[in-house]
Amino acid sequence: MTDEHRPTGEEVAAIDCGTNSIRLLIARPAPDGTGLVQLHREMRVVRLGEGVDAAGEFSEAALQRTFDALDDYAVVIRRLLGTDTLSPERVRFVATSASRDVSNRDAFAAGVRARLGVDPDVVDGLEEAGLSFAGAAGALPVELRQRLGRGHDTVRVLVVDLGGGSTEFVLGTLSLTELGRSDVLAAVSKDMGCVRFTERHLHSDPPSVAEIDAAQHDIDTVLDEVAAHLDLSSVDAVVGVAGTVTTVTAAALGLNTYDPDALHGAVVDLPTIDAAAGTLLTSTRDQRAALPFMHPGRVDVIGAGSLIWTRILHRMQQVTEGRIGVAVASEHDILDGTALSLLGERS
Repeated sequence: MTDEHRPTGEEVAAIDCGTNSIRLLIARPAPDGTGLVQLHREMRVVRLGEGVDAAGEFSEAALQRTFDALDDYAVVIRRLLGTDTLSPERVRFVATSASRDVSNRDAFAAGVRARLGVDPDVVDGLEEAGLSFAGAAGALPVELRQRLGRGHDTVRVLVVDLGGGSTEFVLGTLSLTELGRSDVLAAVSKDMGCVRFTERHLHSDPPSVAEIDAAQHDIDTVLDEVAAHLDLSSVDAVVGVAGTVTTVTAAALGLNTYDPDALHGAVVDLPTIDAAAGTLLTSTRDQRAALPFMHPGRVDVIGAGSLIWTRILHRMQQVTEGRIGVAVASEHDILDGTALSLLGERS
């Protein structure tokens, strides 16, 4: 075991159990006290929710797949935490609301408890948003947090989760002094995403000027609606998550491959993002496919995603009177927020 992975007593384990997959993160506090040092990250597809809608319960096969994964996770957790006894202070198992509604939830809970020593923590939508916000906002580099804080104890962060069919905007505060401390102030979801807007507007290859103009008008209308629900002018920093944002960031950084370590926490100024996004938007699909960091599933929709991302950033720059001049990319989410919640409780 390397020194980096030698247990110190500060390590925590977070498990995120969803409908399709179960994920594990083991981490300890970063030396600067504001984030995580990742020791182990893993994902298994177990399809726990398979057939739940029809049957109203987890199937025996789905439970067994999940428990098999947890058996393996428990070995890793005990090794990296340096203990045979696991407790809620060091391990948190977050489950979706589906785990509350099934008729055999007690069997599920008992299986988790037998393997990890903790009960499943079924979170509601508000807490899920809070954990996701904490995980994503944690990508802010410490020096940027301190600069943006301007002597205050918190910074206001807008987390933008730009997906295929919708985009979520979550406004919250991130503590500069307490590890894992964050609060969601407001959130709004809009039916605006890279797939939806490609199908709605960008039909040519490459898109025509008229198509781009129509898409831009539609995006700006949606952003007007967002501004009616969120105080965007108060934001100190913008953090973007999901594949569109990280792909545009990879283009802006000129990466030769898709490198999550290089992308997570990357701070890029708006002119550089503009240039990269503009190239992606106006390129042909063959030109996009040839880019070394481009996932095949994003080739046809990254143009719309790039346009959405830049319009969001231009709006933020406008409403903050130039205070927003950079954007931060994040590879992290609810799993990291769950680990931070454990560390925050212990700090």
